[in-house]
Amino acid sequence: MTAEPDGPEDRLRRFATIWSRAVFPVTSTSLTRPEFEEQLLPLARRLSEALRARNFEAAAGRTVGAALVAAHCTDPEALSRALDCVDAYLVLYCGEDGPGEALRTRSARLQHAMAAGYAEALRERTLAEQQAISQAALTARSAVAEALHDSEARFRAVFEGAAIGIGIADLDGNILQVNGALLRMFGGSEQSMRGRKVPEWTHPEDAPQVWRLYEELVRGKREHYHVEKAFYRPDGTALWTNLTVSLLRDADGEPQYQLALMEDTTERRLLNLRLRYEATHDALTGLPNRTLFFERLEKALAAGEGQRFGLCYLDLDGFKTINDSLGHAAGDRLLVEVADRLQSCATAPGEMVARLGGDEFVALTTGPNTEREVDELAGRIMNALVTPISIDGRDLTVRGSVGIVEGPAGERGAAEVLRSADITMYRAKAAGGNRFELADPEADARAITRNGLTTALPAALDRGEFFIEYQPLVNLGDGSVRGAEALVRWLHPQHGVLGPDRFIPLAEHTGLIVPLGRWVLEQSVRQARTWQERHSGTGPLRVNVNLSPCQLTHPGLVQDTVDILEREGLDAQALCLEVTESALIGADDDLLKPLRRLAEMGVDIALDDFGTGYSNLANLRRLPVSILKLDRSFTRGMQQFPADPVDLKIVEGIVSLAHSLGLAVTVEGVETGAQAEQLRILGCDTAQGWYYARPGPPERLHELALVDAVG
Repeated sequence: MTAEPDGPEDRLRRFATIWSRAVFPVTSTSLTRPEFEEQLLPLARRLSEALRARNFEAAAGRTVGAALVAAHCTDPEALSRALDCVDAYLVLYCGEDGPGEALRTRSARLQHAMAAGYAEALRERTLAEQQAISQAALTARSAVAEALHDSEARFRAVFEGAAIGIGIADLDGNILQVNGALLRMFGGSEQSMRGRKVPEWTHPEDAPQVWRLYEELVRGKREHYHVEKAFYRPDGTALWTNLTVSLLRDADGEPQYQLALMEDTTERRLLNLRLRYEATHDALTGLPNRTLFFERLEKALAAGEGQRFGLCYLDLDGFKTINDSLGHAAGDRLLVEVADRLQSCATAPGEMVARLGGDEFVALTTGPNTEREVDELAGRIMNALVTPISIDGRDLTVRGSVGIVEGPAGERGAAEVLRSADITMYRAKAAGGNRFELADPEADARAITRNGLTTALPAALDRGEFFIEYQPLVNLGDGSVRGAEALVRWLHPQHGVLGPDRFIPLAEHTGLIVPLGRWVLEQSVRQARTWQERHSGTGPLRVNVNLSPCQLTHPGLVQDTVDILEREGLDAQALCLEVTESALIGADDDLLKPLRRLAEMGVDIALDDFGTGYSNLANLRRLPVSILKLDRSFTRGMQQFPADPVDLKIVEGIVSLAHSLGLAVTVEGVETGAQAEQLRILGCDTAQGWYYARPGPPERLHELALVDAVG
């Protein structure tokens, strides 16, 4: 058994070898196969880098497609073999164990881009060839004209020996002579050709200006013209040509004949049509792909006044589970069946269905009444998915989430419409799936803002846009300041100061919460050390820092905390880490182990938002916490007089339980003196809230502490 390649370069080399073996037999090149493989190696590397790039760009695929044309891979079979090779082996040899579905989606987009780049390069090459032929045609025309004037023998040699089709007719359109090349192109006899007049050679696909140019030429108002024109052969098939028609004058300069030079472009046209189809259709399902869909959508959005559009954006619910459990081959068959069902839903004029990639499909309807039609289309799509799909003997129930965007043409661009549909689809998925939702501009704006904040988060930390405010923690017994809770803020360049509720969930989702949390801890510990130096003699001011669930599971939590405390010279007892009750519901020993180690070092652990979750109170015995922080919901019932007796009993019971377990109790959200007094009577230890101070700069906490010391 042959060993698999070890390193990325070996795997890349293996991919290039497979690619060269597939394409070399249909490539017109003087290179040997190993030499051809060396020519493909940088193209393989370009595809590999694009596949694994952090910011994906499909333009690399267009570059590779164009490079294949430059490498003389112009046989119709060459592109098909190249795309098959990329589809089968690119992710396998160049994926480097990345997320498989994402890599396959990228690979599919690279294939589409390769086909588009190949088609564009081949078109440019064709245009260059046509220009050369056009120049040759002009040269031939001059030669023919000279031959007519100088020597019939010379004319005959040029006429019969030319590789392109040549025909001569008088100004009335009577065909006088045709050469052998022209007869072979049409497949008829010279007699049948000469029995017809030029104006009879019409074709339904003639461009509007073809016969206008012809009339100008035979009247002597034009010397020549060049067009692409189709003809019917005697057997009814189409012959596509590059046609150059020139006016021949006699020795006195009077118009006498018309000379037609034709190049057969039928095979080239068919190849271009095939490449166009492959570049604009999904290889798996045969549906239009993203490229063609955007063309149709942009056309619909550019329609005239009174025209509207409706767009349904579909994403299958749970498709990844099917792929993971039954394999990608079964997943592909499922997608083909779904595509067939969707295609049957959009058969009316102005409707189309396309596959954007993966398990994402779109359906488009256009016309003056799309408000009603798009709802009906979405209903047909949902109904089409109701019947189970049989794959490998299993009946699979498929559901989907649909986002609908509808509106008048001319108000939005294609990218904006698709983004709104995508956002709406995810809103339907978040609501449980198997449903459709209508686009909501306000919801779109919130999602766009959220996505913008997510994108800006990493750079914001590097640019120093985050800062920390501190809210005092006050002893309810004597009113002294005991410390403060660190609350991170984001000074956004466009949105101003943002609270943690706006960006902490985004940081947790992206993983940035770990470096951000480490920065907050480091800044807060440094500030606590500064307070100690400026506030000696009145007791240490401690700092409370919040930990997110993601930080709890990070393996470097304990070591980072130890390193920061030692580097800043702060005693562990001056630090309190706050963990929400919900984060510790059902926590196992592995999750609690780092908290226990920190508690053993002397760091206090506070159970934040206590009373909002559903944890068993008996679990308090196994949690390494020393402080309970009651949620602000308990203080709301104390804003009025008399206070809600139920809230009082609950708080009294929690305080009694906490003190019996040796835990201190802190209360959040204290806004009035009556609340503070009631909480003191109930036995709470410390409190924080606007009654004492709003979150602010660290200097204000120092000033409050000095006032306590003087008092």
